[in-house]
Amino acid sequence: MAEAEQGRPQVAARLGSVLLVVNPTANSGRARALESRAFAALSACDTTRSVEVRRTRAAGDGIAIARSAATFDTVVALGGDGIAHEIVGGLMGLDAAVRPAFALVPCGSGNDFARTLGMALDPEQALGQLNNMSERTFDIGTCNGERFCETLSFGMDAAIALDTVERRVRTGKTGTPLYMASGFDQMLHHRTPRMVALSVDGSAPERRCVLLFAVQIGRTYGGGFAICPDADPTDGLLDLCWAKAPVGLARTAFVFLSAKDGHHVGNPYITLRRARRVVLEFDEEPPAQVDGERIRGTRFEIGIEPAALRVLCAGTARG
Repeated sequence: MAEAEQGRPQVAARLGSVLLVVNPTANSGRARALESRAFAALSACDTTRSVEVRRTRAAGDGIAIARSAATFDTVVALGGDGIAHEIVGGLMGLDAAVRPAFALVPCGSGNDFARTLGMALDPEQALGQLNNMSERTFDIGTCNGERFCETLSFGMDAAIALDTVERRVRTGKTGTPLYMASGFDQMLHHRTPRMVALSVDGSAPERRCVLLFAVQIGRTYGGGFAICPDADPTDGLLDLCWAKAPVGLARTAFVFLSAKDGHHVGNPYITLRRARRVVLEFDEEPPAQVDGERIRGTRFEIGIEPAALRVLCAGTARG
């Protein structure tokens, strides 16, 4: 849903003192090459007071950097969904009174949270958007105490997301082509039904056999697949999508391809719902990912923190 349809006031963003966090390994090192351009673009913005740069060096660094950012007005990430996930997790560890706003210049392989923010997927174009951003408050999801800003999924779609990490290194593919290649491989070799007990908003658990189960804040995952095409990151609700199993290869492929543009809605094998709280208990540990990062377990308690994080959006933000 476009911003103009929301009826929520848009506040012009003031960047103030900016902490630029760079994941130098994002997009095969392209983020590191763009660091000086990002610094210059932020410094030139009308409402910027100062810019400081910090680089991540290992997994988890973004969390620690964000947790130490209470003296800044805005934290800007240069990287992909992984660094966005870490920084959002770190920012949510700060008291709301001192929590900076968050902005993202996309330079990853999937860039789904950047899509939700309305950012151009070309980082050079995204840098040009920084001087004309609006501030909004987005919902943040929780899963077993871990925060997520865009997507959480289980089963085949999670297996695809996790496979893309290794496949990207091997093939150099990014975005939708990467997700498509992994998707067809998973459909051919790992189309595994998963038994799960599902409880929605405190309801009694119901047994389901699923091929995939997605929980979304934003509309897309996998580099632009509109799995929950009506998801709104400002409505205080989780959007759920699951595909029942078992299902044959041809039908799985049809649903997979139709989900690229949200055309899977109405398919009899697909269920879409909204909720504030979901509990999933799988019979066996499934492939599972949160904002593209692997998580482990069989029981997942999932919730939402409404209007929890101030974010900077471009004019085409979804939500």
